[in-house]
Amino acid sequence: MNFLLVESLQKFHHYLGDDFKIECPTGSGKMMTLWQVAGELSRRLTSTFLRDEQGRRPVFGDLEKFQTDPHWRDLILFHEYFHGDSGAGVGASHQTGWTGVVTKLMQQSGESGQRKKPEQTVATVAAD
Repeated sequence: MNFLLVESLQKFHHYLGDDFKIECPTGSGKMMTLWQVAGELSRRLTSTFLRDEQGRRPVFGDLEKFQTDPHWRDLILFHEYFHGDSGAGVGASHQTGWTGVVTKLMQQSGESGQRKKPEQTVATVAAD
């Protein structure tokens, strides 16, 4: 469901453009485009699987072997459920359903971070 929401926001942004903004998060006073909101939701969804400032992944919880062992720390498991407070994976660790879609969000995030803005591309082409 979350993935469909992110995808829908991206499509609506494509139609409505950068001029259409909404408050995100609600009550913050911060206005964002729908593309930025989709990015924020993606960041929240993927943060369970990414390393924090201490190099630990919430999905691994207190399992030190997965947190610190160089042979295990990059083998991400897609659990069935996650602990509501810590983000630690619980339940089956071989799911390829909704948690597998997180990889698509990570890929999009990496690609959009590397993409040049259209005006930069035009300026580069014009200078050549």
